[in-house]
Amino acid sequence: MKTYTITVNGNVYNVTVEERRSTGTADSDQKSILSQIPEAATRRTAASSGGSGSVKITASVSGKICKIEAKMGQTVKIGDTIIILEAMKMEIPIVAPQDGTIANVNVAEGDAVECGDVLAMMD
Repeated sequence: MKTYTITVNGNVYNVTVEERRSTGTADSDQKSILSQIPEAATRRTAASSGGSGSVKITASVSGKICKIEAKMGQTVKIGDTIIILEAMKMEIPIVAPQDGTIANVNVAEGDAVECGDVLAMMD
């Protein structure tokens, strides 16, 4: 854990940040951080799409599915983009939390999702 003192508009904040292992690039570090946001209560399940999978890939924020990058059965590596979620006029990559295979995708482009919704499952 690292502690930083940050000043915003004259207000001083002490912030503690958990250290993560670096993958070497800022882009992959960002993907890693986004994929590790804690999971909230889920509203969708793998059963609704008829697929299996032991790893849930969830929405980190509420938004709209902008693009689906991975298909069922596709092999992915940690940090690979699975889905792009649009929230607050930003495109947020939802990435694979580990190496594996996409078991199913529970959403379609244009779907509205809430934070914690299960977007896909992987093995």
